[in-house]
Amino acid sequence: MNGPNPANPHPMEGFDQICYLKNIINNPNIIIGDYTYYDDPVNSKAFEKNVLYHYPFIGDKLIIGKFCAIAHKVKFIMNGANHKMSSFMTYPFQIFGNGWEKISPSVSELLNKGDTIIGNDVWIGYDSLIMPGVQIGNGAIIASKSVVVKDVEPYTIVGGNPAITIKKRFPEDTIKILQKLKWWDWDVSKITNNLEILTGLDIERLKNLL
Repeated sequence: MNGPNPANPHPMEGFDQICYLKNIINNPNIIIGDYTYYDDPVNSKAFEKNVLYHYPFIGDKLIIGKFCAIAHKVKFIMNGANHKMSSFMTYPFQIFGNGWEKISPSVSELLNKGDTIIGNDVWIGYDSLIMPGVQIGNGAIIASKSVVVKDVEPYTIVGGNPAITIKKRFPEDTIKILQKLKWWDWDVSKITNNLEILTGLDIERLKNLL
């Protein structure tokens, strides 16, 4: 056997709380890699409701890599939440029409921080909030109830509001090996054959996989 079927929305039989997200996403601007799952005891297929202010005319993307674990109530704020800041007022008069639409800003006048990009093997804890344009590196961990307002380095643990670095998961030389290894891009049979090494802490055995 070579692991669960990544095309099965609910890979744990009889436990619909876990959902492989790639299989249930309809928005073309949400791109999710194989084996990334969302854990929600209410409705794990409702993940897109947690991607907020994601208006198609903005064009920004939420990109999440492979083998990520996303906990219940994690939310992503997208660039559509931003108001015009280059004037005395931030109130969006134009959206209410009735003559106020005459001052509608162009898309270029709205703050846009670009795509939100989550790497591979990232664990995002319960009820965390990821702000627009944030990039989270491979192997990072986001503590529960964190508000992530800036980029997170690979294999770094962050937490708090705003989230700050708690510690690096491994020494820098180990992180470089993991980044070079890119095990998440391997054929699933190779992953299966090397699970004992990947889920252990023997650095010498890990080096031998390069």
